[in-house]
Amino acid sequence: MPPTMNTPPPSLHSRLIGYARLSTEEQSIDTQIDELRAAGCHRIHQEQEPGSTGSRPVLARLLRDLDPGDVLVVVRLDRLAQSVRHLLEVIEDLDKRSVHFRSLHDPIDTSTPHGKLSVQVLEAVARLERSLLAERTKAGMKAAKARGRLAGNPGLRQHRPDAIRAVSDARDRAYLNELTSSAQAWLPTVRHLRPQHSWEDVVRILNRKGLDWTVERLRRAVHRMVRERLAEPELIQRSPRRPPEDRLMKVVAGIAISEPHLSLRGIAAQLEQMQERPPRGGRKWQPSSVRALLDDARRLGLVRSRVAGS
Repeated sequence: MPPTMNTPPPSLHSRLIGYARLSTEEQSIDTQIDELRAAGCHRIHQEQEPGSTGSRPVLARLLRDLDPGDVLVVVRLDRLAQSVRHLLEVIEDLDKRSVHFRSLHDPIDTSTPHGKLSVQVLEAVARLERSLLAERTKAGMKAAKARGRLAGNPGLRQHRPDAIRAVSDARDRAYLNELTSSAQAWLPTVRHLRPQHSWEDVVRILNRKGLDWTVERLRRAVHRMVRERLAEPELIQRSPRRPPEDRLMKVVAGIAISEPHLSLRGIAAQLEQMQERPPRGGRKWQPSSVRALLDDARRLGLVRSRVAGS
């Protein structure tokens, strides 16, 4: 999906925040730091490990902590992203959060019309790459079939351990890259709700936002982020046991925590969309029923923020 490119231009008070990453060919990132400081970056985050496995914990934390109006600055595009697709995913996520992106050695600055056009060109290039790759793959399979050869990896067909390990490592890197590039869409909600709420309740709230998670997939994803030190260990702790009648209270509390600006009527509408039945039966939720469940949640310490009136 291409970036929406609807963020306002940075103000004079925008924070320029730099990111420097050591590559496998470099001995030091001092040159990157000097250029970022010269560009006006008041804070520079440094990734000292080359990150050959795809794990970039400093970048993951930086992307999570950026605020609206901030400008993320890198020296070159390859310091930020591992592919054109990864770059576009990061820029799209920043744009949704009103954060700009700038590359000093490339014509990319999402606060300017020219920079936005460059991103659109990159998006077109990414589509072309995917199309060409698909065509080459089909042509290769057709040619191999015409010559009587089987398509695919010969090492895998021969069950060679090195080939199996290489494919497994590639899949693992791709999985971690997918998690880190999409984390901003789901990890903040997990941080709000875990471990006080069950995995089932967290999945229901995430999917209500238009995502597509299962309990096992989310649990696996969070465990992996914790192993990579990209998420806090307490997220995978066991949630406290509560009586079955407390389930609705936990669901209401979860909605209030993940969307604190919703009114009582807004929470009621969300419960109806989730096809939750009110405690007294029927299908229609009343603000008073939501308020009662929120009051119970506050007494138990599950919710501290106040919800707007009905």
